Amino acid sequence: MPFPHASEALSRFTVLDLTRVRSGPTCVRQLADWGANVVKIDALTEDAGGEQPGGPRRGSDFQNLHRNKRAMTLNLKDERGLALFKRLAAKADVVVENFRPDVKKKLGIDYESLAAINPRIVYGSISGFGQDGPYHKRPGFDQIAQGMGGLMSITGAPGEGPMRVGIPVADLTAGLFCAMGILTALLEREVSGKGQWVQTSLLQAQIFMLDFQAARWLMEKEVAKQAGNNHPTSIPTGVFRTSDGYINIATTGGRIWERCAQAIGAPELYVHPDYATAPARSKNRDALNAEIEKRTVMKSTKTWVSELNEAGVPCGPIYAIDQMFEDAQVKHLGIAQDVPNDEDRHIRLVGQPVTMSRTPSRMVAPPPEFGEQTEEVLMEFGLAADEIARLRKARVI
Repeated sequence: MPFPHASEALSRFTVLDLTRVRSGPTCVRQLADWGANVVKIDALTEDAGGEQPGGPRRGSDFQNLHRNKRAMTLNLKDERGLALFKRLAAKADVVVENFRPDVKKKLGIDYESLAAINPRIVYGSISGFGQDGPYHKRPGFDQIAQGMGGLMSITGAPGEGPMRVGIPVADLTAGLFCAMGILTALLEREVSGKGQWVQTSLLQAQIFMLDFQAARWLMEKEVAKQAGNNHPTSIPTGVFRTSDGYINIATTGGRIWERCAQAIGAPELYVHPDYATAPARSKNRDALNAEIEKRTVMKSTKTWVSELNEAGVPCGPIYAIDQMFEDAQVKHLGIAQDVPNDEDRHIRLVGQPVTMSRTPSRMVAPPPEFGEQTEEVLMEFGLAADEIARLRKARVI
Protein backbone atom coordinates (compact mmCIF):
# COMPACT_ATOMS: atom_id res chain seq x y z
CA MET A 1 0.00 0.00 0.00
CA PRO A 2 1.26 3.52 -0.73
CA PHE A 3 2.38 5.47 2.31
CA PRO A 4 -0.31 7.97 3.36
CA HIS A 5 0.64 11.64 3.35
CA ALA A 6 -0.38 13.79 6.31
CA SER A 7 -1.23 16.65 3.93
CA GLU A 8 -1.06 17.45 0.23
CA ALA A 9 0.86 20.65 0.92
CA LEU A 10 4.39 19.15 0.80
CA SER A 11 3.62 15.75 -0.70
CA ARG A 12 5.91 16.34 -3.72
CA PHE A 13 9.04 16.56 -1.55
CA THR A 14 11.19 13.70 -0.25
CA VAL A 15 13.14 14.24 2.97
CA LEU A 16 15.97 12.11 4.37
CA ASP A 17 15.96 12.43 8.15
CA LEU A 18 19.33 11.89 9.87
CA THR A 19 18.31 13.67 13.05
CA ARG A 20 18.31 12.52 16.66
CA VAL A 21 17.03 13.63 20.07
CA ARG A 22 14.83 16.76 19.77
CA SER A 23 15.82 19.81 17.74
CA GLY A 24 16.30 17.92 14.48
CA PRO A 25 13.23 15.69 14.84
CA THR A 26 11.18 18.81 15.65
CA CYS A 27 12.26 20.29 12.33
CA VAL A 28 11.47 17.15 10.34
CA ARG A 29 8.14 16.68 12.13
CA GLN A 30 7.00 19.95 10.60
CA LEU A 31 7.79 18.65 7.12
CA ALA A 32 6.19 15.24 7.79
CA ASP A 33 3.03 16.74 9.28
CA TRP A 34 2.57 18.83 6.13
CA GLY A 35 2.83 15.79 3.91
CA ALA A 36 6.47 15.42 2.90
CA ASN A 37 7.68 11.88 2.18
CA VAL A 38 10.00 11.60 5.18
CA VAL A 39 12.40 8.67 5.49
CA LYS A 40 13.96 8.39 8.93
CA ILE A 41 17.42 6.81 8.73
CA ASP A 42 17.86 4.43 11.67
CA ALA A 43 21.50 3.66 12.36
CA LEU A 44 22.22 -0.04 12.75
CA THR A 45 24.11 0.80 15.95
CA GLU A 46 20.87 1.90 17.62
CA ASP A 47 18.93 -0.41 19.91
CA ALA A 48 16.39 -2.10 17.68
CA GLY A 49 14.57 -3.22 20.81
CA GLY A 50 13.32 0.24 21.49
CA GLU A 51 15.76 2.45 23.38
CA GLN A 52 16.64 5.58 21.41
CA PRO A 53 18.31 8.91 22.09
CA GLY A 54 15.38 10.73 23.69
CA GLY A 55 13.74 7.68 25.23
CA PRO A 56 12.09 4.38 24.27
CA ARG A 57 10.79 4.11 20.73
CA ARG A 58 7.26 3.52 21.95
CA GLY A 59 7.54 6.16 24.66
CA SER A 60 5.44 9.32 24.43
CA ASP A 61 8.39 11.59 23.58
CA PHE A 62 9.63 9.53 20.63
CA GLN A 63 6.09 8.93 19.40
CA ASN A 64 5.33 12.64 19.46
CA LEU A 65 8.46 13.55 17.49
CA HIS A 66 8.36 10.88 14.78
CA ARG A 67 4.75 10.43 13.65
CA ASN A 68 3.86 10.58 9.96
CA LYS A 69 7.29 9.21 8.94
CA ARG A 70 8.72 5.98 7.57
CA ALA A 71 12.02 4.43 8.64
CA MET A 72 14.81 2.40 7.12
CA THR A 73 18.07 1.11 8.55
CA LEU A 74 21.44 2.05 7.13
CA ASN A 75 25.06 1.66 8.25
CA LEU A 76 26.72 4.93 7.27
CA LYS A 77 30.08 3.74 8.62
CA ASP A 78 30.22 1.10 5.90
CA GLU A 79 31.43 2.32 2.48
CA ARG A 80 28.51 0.52 0.84
CA GLY A 81 26.09 2.20 3.22
CA LEU A 82 27.58 5.59 2.45
CA ALA A 83 27.30 4.90 -1.28
CA LEU A 84 23.68 3.86 -0.82
CA PHE A 85 22.87 7.02 1.12
CA LYS A 86 24.33 9.11 -1.68
CA ARG A 87 22.11 7.26 -4.15
CA LEU A 88 19.12 8.24 -2.04
CA ALA A 89 20.34 11.84 -1.68
CA ALA A 90 20.74 12.11 -5.46
CA LYS A 91 16.95 11.76 -5.78
CA ALA A 92 15.83 13.46 -2.55
CA ASP A 93 14.82 17.09 -2.09
CA VAL A 94 15.92 17.63 1.51
CA VAL A 95 18.42 16.20 3.99
CA VAL A 96 18.22 17.23 7.65
CA GLU A 97 20.89 16.49 10.26
CA ASN A 98 21.91 17.66 13.71
CA PHE A 99 25.32 16.01 14.06
CA ARG A 100 28.18 17.96 15.55
CA PRO A 101 29.64 20.00 12.66
CA ASP A 102 32.74 17.82 12.27
CA VAL A 103 30.87 14.48 12.22
CA LYS A 104 29.18 14.84 8.84
CA LYS A 105 32.46 15.75 7.16
CA LYS A 106 34.12 12.64 8.57
CA LEU A 107 31.21 10.56 7.25
CA GLY A 108 31.35 12.27 3.86
CA ILE A 109 27.72 13.39 3.94
CA ASP A 110 28.25 17.14 4.42
CA TYR A 111 26.48 19.67 2.22
CA GLU A 112 29.33 20.09 -0.26
CA SER A 113 29.58 16.34 -0.81
CA LEU A 114 25.86 15.90 -1.42
CA ALA A 115 25.48 19.08 -3.50
CA ALA A 116 28.14 17.72 -5.84
CA ILE A 117 25.83 14.83 -6.76
CA ASN A 118 22.54 16.73 -6.39
CA PRO A 119 22.81 20.50 -6.88
CA ARG A 120 19.10 20.84 -6.04
CA ILE A 121 19.46 19.39 -2.56
CA VAL A 122 18.32 21.55 0.37
CA TYR A 123 20.47 20.59 3.34
CA GLY A 124 19.25 21.55 6.83
CA SER A 125 21.72 21.60 9.74
CA ILE A 126 21.09 22.27 13.42
CA SER A 127 23.98 22.52 15.86
CA GLY A 128 24.52 23.76 19.37
CA PHE A 129 26.51 26.87 18.54
CA GLY A 130 26.94 27.11 14.77
CA GLN A 131 28.84 25.33 12.01
CA ASP A 132 32.03 27.30 12.63
CA GLY A 133 33.51 29.70 15.17
CA PRO A 134 35.25 29.16 18.53
CA TYR A 135 32.50 26.96 20.02
CA HIS A 136 31.41 25.00 16.97
CA LYS A 137 32.80 21.67 18.22
CA ARG A 138 31.13 21.90 21.61
CA PRO A 139 28.20 19.54 22.21
CA GLY A 140 24.92 21.45 22.31
CA PHE A 141 22.20 21.01 24.92
CA ASP A 142 19.00 22.98 25.43
CA GLN A 143 19.70 24.14 28.97
CA ILE A 144 23.19 25.32 28.01
CA ALA A 145 21.66 27.41 25.21
CA GLN A 146 19.03 28.80 27.58
CA GLY A 147 21.81 29.98 29.86
CA MET A 148 24.20 31.32 27.23
CA GLY A 149 21.32 32.83 25.24
CA GLY A 150 20.25 35.06 28.14
CA LEU A 151 16.90 33.43 28.82
CA MET A 152 17.69 32.04 32.26
CA SER A 153 18.82 35.47 33.45
CA ILE A 154 15.33 36.93 32.91
CA THR A 155 13.31 33.88 33.99
CA GLY A 156 12.25 33.34 37.59
CA ALA A 157 11.68 35.59 40.59
CA PRO A 158 14.05 38.46 41.41
CA GLY A 159 16.87 37.44 43.73
CA GLU A 160 16.27 33.70 43.42
CA GLY A 161 18.98 32.99 40.85
CA PRO A 162 18.70 31.94 37.19
CA MET A 163 15.84 29.65 36.20
CA ARG A 164 15.39 27.44 33.14
CA VAL A 165 12.11 27.50 31.24
CA GLY A 166 9.93 24.43 31.74
CA ILE A 167 10.13 23.31 28.10
CA PRO A 168 13.20 22.77 25.87
CA VAL A 169 12.56 26.07 24.14
CA ALA A 170 15.97 26.33 22.43
CA ASP A 171 15.64 22.83 20.96
CA LEU A 172 12.08 23.41 19.80
CA THR A 173 12.60 26.83 18.28
CA ALA A 174 15.83 25.78 16.53
CA GLY A 175 13.84 22.97 14.92
CA LEU A 176 11.03 25.28 13.88
CA PHE A 177 13.42 27.87 12.46
CA CYS A 178 15.29 25.20 10.52
CA ALA A 179 12.00 23.97 9.03
CA MET A 180 11.14 27.54 8.08
CA GLY A 181 14.55 27.94 6.44
CA ILE A 182 14.11 24.70 4.51
CA LEU A 183 10.71 25.77 3.21
CA THR A 184 12.17 29.15 2.20
CA ALA A 185 15.00 27.39 0.35
CA LEU A 186 12.51 25.13 -1.45
CA LEU A 187 10.54 28.19 -2.56
CA GLU A 188 13.72 29.89 -3.79
CA ARG A 189 14.74 26.71 -5.62
CA GLU A 190 11.64 27.04 -7.79
CA VAL A 191 13.23 30.22 -9.19
CA SER A 192 16.95 29.37 -9.24
CA GLY A 193 16.79 25.61 -9.69
CA LYS A 194 19.49 25.29 -7.02
CA GLY A 195 19.48 24.00 -3.48
CA GLN A 196 21.40 25.50 -0.59
CA TRP A 197 22.65 24.88 2.94
CA VAL A 198 20.23 25.98 5.70
CA GLN A 199 21.90 26.41 9.09
CA THR A 200 20.71 27.33 12.55
CA SER A 201 21.77 26.56 16.11
CA LEU A 202 20.28 26.33 19.58
CA LEU A 203 22.17 29.47 20.56
CA GLN A 204 20.94 31.53 17.60
CA ALA A 205 17.36 30.37 18.10
CA GLN A 206 17.43 31.22 21.79
CA ILE A 207 18.85 34.69 21.20
CA PHE A 208 16.18 35.37 18.55
CA MET A 209 13.50 34.35 21.05
CA LEU A 210 14.60 37.08 23.45
CA ASP A 211 12.84 39.41 21.01
CA PHE A 212 12.04 42.76 22.65
CA GLN A 213 14.31 42.02 25.62
CA ALA A 214 17.27 41.74 23.24
CA ALA A 215 16.14 44.87 21.39
CA ARG A 216 16.03 46.79 24.67
CA TRP A 217 19.75 46.12 25.07
CA LEU A 218 20.74 46.63 21.44
CA MET A 219 18.84 49.91 21.08
CA GLU A 220 18.73 51.33 24.60
CA LYS A 221 21.51 49.49 26.47
CA GLU A 222 19.00 48.33 29.05
CA VAL A 223 19.75 44.93 30.61
CA ALA A 224 16.50 43.15 31.42
CA LYS A 225 16.21 41.55 34.85
CA GLN A 226 14.06 38.84 36.36
CA ALA A 227 10.48 39.92 36.93
CA GLY A 228 8.86 36.68 38.07
CA ASN A 229 5.27 36.53 36.91
CA ASN A 230 5.14 40.25 36.28
CA HIS A 231 5.28 41.51 32.71
CA PRO A 232 8.37 43.70 32.34
CA THR A 233 6.58 46.60 30.66
CA SER A 234 2.76 46.18 30.79
CA ILE A 235 1.65 46.91 34.34
CA PRO A 236 -0.38 45.54 36.04
CA THR A 237 0.11 42.19 34.36
CA GLY A 238 0.79 39.08 36.40
CA VAL A 239 -0.51 36.30 38.62
CA PHE A 240 -2.98 37.07 41.36
CA ARG A 241 -4.39 34.84 44.08
CA THR A 242 -8.11 34.09 44.10
CA SER A 243 -10.29 32.41 46.72
CA ASP A 244 -9.49 28.98 45.25
CA GLY A 245 -6.24 29.37 43.29
CA TYR A 246 -4.69 31.85 40.89
CA ILE A 247 -5.52 33.90 37.82
CA ASN A 248 -3.55 35.67 35.12
CA ILE A 249 -4.60 39.27 34.48
CA ALA A 250 -3.05 41.36 31.70
CA THR A 251 -3.45 45.07 31.05
CA THR A 252 -1.74 46.66 28.06
CA GLY A 253 -2.67 50.31 28.36
CA GLY A 254 -4.57 52.93 30.29
CA ARG A 255 -8.00 52.05 28.91
CA ILE A 256 -7.74 48.38 29.86
CA TRP A 257 -6.32 49.35 33.25
CA GLU A 258 -9.41 51.52 33.79
CA ARG A 259 -11.70 48.62 32.88
CA CYS A 260 -9.75 46.33 35.20
CA ALA A 261 -10.03 48.72 38.15
CA GLN A 262 -13.76 49.04 37.56
CA ALA A 263 -14.27 45.27 37.21
CA ILE A 264 -12.53 44.44 40.49
CA GLY A 265 -14.58 47.09 42.29
CA ALA A 266 -11.71 49.52 42.87
CA PRO A 267 -12.20 52.55 40.57
CA GLU A 268 -10.21 54.62 43.02
CA LEU A 269 -7.04 52.78 41.99
CA TYR A 270 -7.33 54.07 38.45
CA VAL A 271 -7.32 57.71 39.55
CA HIS A 272 -4.81 57.26 42.37
CA PRO A 273 -1.69 59.33 41.49
CA ASP A 274 0.59 56.34 42.24
CA TYR A 275 -1.18 54.27 39.56
CA ALA A 276 -2.63 56.76 37.10
CA THR A 277 0.19 56.64 34.52
CA ALA A 278 2.33 53.86 33.11
CA PRO A 279 5.56 55.21 34.68
CA ALA A 280 3.80 55.53 38.04
CA ARG A 281 2.44 51.99 37.85
CA SER A 282 5.90 50.71 36.98
CA LYS A 283 7.47 52.51 39.92
CA ASN A 284 4.77 51.32 42.34
CA ARG A 285 4.22 47.87 40.82
CA ASP A 286 4.42 45.85 44.06
CA ALA A 287 2.01 48.10 45.92
CA LEU A 288 -0.45 48.05 43.02
CA ASN A 289 -0.29 44.26 42.75
CA ALA A 290 -1.02 43.99 46.47
CA GLU A 291 -4.04 46.28 46.12
CA ILE A 292 -5.39 44.21 43.23
CA GLU A 293 -4.87 40.95 45.10
CA LYS A 294 -6.85 42.29 48.07
CA ARG A 295 -9.84 42.18 45.70
CA THR A 296 -9.09 39.03 43.70
CA VAL A 297 -8.91 36.80 46.79
CA MET A 298 -12.57 37.54 47.43
CA LYS A 299 -13.86 35.45 44.51
CA SER A 300 -13.05 32.22 42.71
CA THR A 301 -10.90 31.97 39.62
CA LYS A 302 -13.89 30.88 37.54
CA THR A 303 -15.91 33.91 38.66
CA TRP A 304 -13.10 36.34 37.93
CA VAL A 305 -12.44 34.83 34.49
CA SER A 306 -16.09 35.36 33.63
CA GLU A 307 -16.39 38.87 35.05
CA LEU A 308 -13.09 40.23 33.75
CA ASN A 309 -13.61 38.86 30.26
CA GLU A 310 -17.08 40.36 30.24
CA ALA A 311 -15.47 43.69 31.10
CA GLY A 312 -12.94 43.36 28.28
CA VAL A 313 -9.95 42.67 30.52
CA PRO A 314 -7.59 39.93 29.24
CA CYS A 315 -7.39 37.17 31.82
CA GLY A 316 -7.39 33.42 32.17
CA PRO A 317 -6.98 30.51 34.54
CA ILE A 318 -3.61 28.86 35.14
CA TYR A 319 -3.98 25.23 34.21
CA ALA A 320 -2.06 22.10 34.95
CA ILE A 321 -1.57 20.15 31.73
CA ASP A 322 -4.43 17.74 32.44
CA GLN A 323 -6.77 20.66 33.11
CA MET A 324 -5.66 22.40 29.92
CA PHE A 325 -6.66 19.45 27.74
CA GLU A 326 -10.11 19.44 29.39
CA ASP A 327 -10.77 23.09 28.55
CA ALA A 328 -13.72 23.63 26.21
CA GLN A 329 -11.78 25.82 23.76
CA VAL A 330 -8.84 23.40 23.63
CA LYS A 331 -11.25 20.56 22.84
CA HIS A 332 -12.92 22.70 20.18
CA LEU A 333 -9.58 23.41 18.50
CA GLY A 334 -8.92 19.67 18.26
CA ILE A 335 -5.19 19.92 18.83
CA ALA A 336 -5.06 16.59 20.70
CA GLN A 337 -5.42 13.99 17.96
CA ASP A 338 -5.53 10.20 17.76
CA VAL A 339 -3.03 8.43 15.53
CA PRO A 340 -4.37 5.43 13.60
CA ASN A 341 -2.42 2.19 13.85
CA ASP A 342 -2.91 -1.46 12.96
CA GLU A 343 -2.41 -2.64 16.53
CA ASP A 344 -5.21 -0.48 17.89
CA ARG A 345 -2.71 1.05 20.33
CA HIS A 346 -3.64 4.23 22.17
CA ILE A 347 -1.57 6.94 20.50
CA ARG A 348 -2.84 10.45 21.13
CA LEU A 349 -0.52 13.33 20.31
CA VAL A 350 -0.40 17.11 19.84
CA GLY A 351 -1.24 18.08 16.27
CA GLN A 352 -0.09 21.07 14.27
CA PRO A 353 -1.14 24.47 15.69
CA VAL A 354 -1.87 25.82 12.21
CA THR A 355 -5.07 25.20 10.26
CA MET A 356 -5.10 25.17 6.45
CA SER A 357 -8.43 25.44 4.65
CA ARG A 358 -7.54 23.22 1.65
CA THR A 359 -4.53 21.13 2.69
CA PRO A 360 -4.89 20.43 6.42
CA SER A 361 -2.40 18.41 8.41
CA ARG A 362 -3.59 15.09 9.81
CA MET A 363 -2.26 12.22 11.88
CA VAL A 364 -2.08 9.45 9.30
CA ALA A 365 0.66 7.10 10.50
CA PRO A 366 2.21 6.08 13.81
CA PRO A 367 5.94 6.51 14.32
CA PRO A 368 7.76 3.71 12.48
CA GLU A 369 9.30 0.74 14.17
CA PHE A 370 13.05 0.28 13.81
CA GLY A 371 13.79 0.16 10.07
CA GLU A 372 10.17 -0.80 9.44
CA GLN A 373 9.96 0.26 5.78
CA THR A 374 13.54 -0.45 4.64
CA GLU A 375 12.65 -2.65 1.66
CA GLU A 376 9.65 -0.52 0.71
CA VAL A 377 11.70 2.69 0.63
CA LEU A 378 14.65 1.21 -1.24
CA MET A 379 12.40 -0.26 -3.91
CA GLU A 380 10.84 3.18 -4.39
CA PHE A 381 14.36 4.55 -4.95
CA GLY A 382 14.92 1.95 -7.67
CA LEU A 383 16.78 -0.88 -5.92
CA ALA A 384 15.94 -4.42 -7.00
CA ALA A 385 14.95 -7.14 -4.54
CA ASP A 386 18.18 -9.11 -5.02
CA GLU A 387 20.32 -6.01 -4.38
CA ILE A 388 18.36 -5.27 -1.22
CA ALA A 389 18.87 -8.87 -0.08
CA ARG A 390 22.65 -8.60 -0.62
CA LEU A 391 22.80 -5.33 1.33
CA ARG A 392 20.88 -6.87 4.21
CA LYS A 393 23.12 -9.96 4.26
CA ALA A 394 26.17 -7.69 4.40
CA ARG A 395 24.67 -5.74 7.32
CA VAL A 396 24.63 -2.53 5.29
CA ILE A 397 20.88 -2.24 5.96
